Amino acid sequence: MDCVFCDIAKGEIPSTKVYETDDIVAFKDIDPQAPFHVVIIPKQHIPSPAHITKENYDIAGKMILAASEIAKMEKLDKGYRIVANCGEDGGQTVGHIHFHMLAQRNLSWPPG
Repeated sequence: MDCVFCDIAKGEIPSTKVYETDDIVAFKDIDPQAPFHVVIIPKQHIPSPAHITKENYDIAGKMILAASEIAKMEKLDKGYRIVANCGEDGGQTVGHIHFHMLAQRNLSWPPG
């Protein structure tokens, strides 16, 4: 399987990691959309949020926990946004479930 995020998780593609556990890795986005922008991924390949099942749903909780711990480590006291794109119409460009975590600027709604 050819998946850039799997390769990052395995350390085969360099990244600037900010967080890592046995199941999760978070790294700085190469095209940041905010002063603080990391991507949180599971090490297990899951194509998208649409592929969360009864058998693997615990990974979503681990991803949220990672965001919470990163926010504390980075002192993101003013807040942050977590974005999960799903499918082509949802803006997903990498076929591996991931959260974008953005902070350190005012994040208006709708996103712009």
